[in-house]
Amino acid sequence: MTADPIRIFWQSFLDPEQAHKPYVDLLRKRLAEIANPSVTFDVVGILPPDRHIHRLTELRCGLVALRNAIAAERAGYDAVVISHFQEPLLGDIRSAVDVPVVSLGEASLLFACTIGRKIGLITIDPAFIPWHEEQVLKHGLERRVVGVSAMKISPAEFMSAMEPGPGLADLLRQFEAQAQPLLDAGAEVLIPAGGLPSLALATERNLTIGGARVLDIVAVAVTQTEAAVKVHRITGIEPSRRSTFMKPSAAALEDFIEQTGGPLRELT
Repeated sequence: MTADPIRIFWQSFLDPEQAHKPYVDLLRKRLAEIANPSVTFDVVGILPPDRHIHRLTELRCGLVALRNAIAAERAGYDAVVISHFQEPLLGDIRSAVDVPVVSLGEASLLFACTIGRKIGLITIDPAFIPWHEEQVLKHGLERRVVGVSAMKISPAEFMSAMEPGPGLADLLRQFEAQAQPLLDAGAEVLIPAGGLPSLALATERNLTIGGARVLDIVAVAVTQTEAAVKVHRITGIEPSRRSTFMKPSAAALEDFIEQTGGPLRELT
């Protein structure tokens, strides 16, 4: 019996054609390797990409992701993945569409709870530490996450870490150094807090540091999204009127679209 095809819209916050092409090319290859044969992932970026570490940039990119999610649902996609670990406007995106919306951050945090009691996050820049701490509180996991530490690697520098060489070796050195205080605090699972470090580190399959598992968050997001689509098709789950993700009226939705840039981009 042939499985029904599934189309998933993968929202990246980076530039897939120029600045971050090595990452996106490797991501597309990895998605094709992991996904069920009946599942296709379309990776779409944001221009200009998430290029400034600031809440205003997160908000700008979050609004683009929200509008794209609405367009993706209207184009017939079965699910949306928000592949930016900080997941800006995640609740707003879920309130705007009926298809499943999976976040790289939330999915990996929750999955980590199934393979370890204590979890540590390692992000790419110290500026992200308070954001991830807020994220942990939002998901109610402050008793499971022992801490957040940070490397110091820019998105541009990550491009050289997408294949074996000095860039990947430097990433591994920094990741191991930042893992040590988390290991000392009892972390059993280490989460690379972002698609960039996770994809690069996934080239080292089944990676462990100090006995702790390094989570492949891209693989987690793929499998959880496929499962979410299947559950949605079987059960037809929709938010109730008491849900945090209660759907807007048609008028409210169209008003939002009009006041945030007008007609949506066409997705095929």
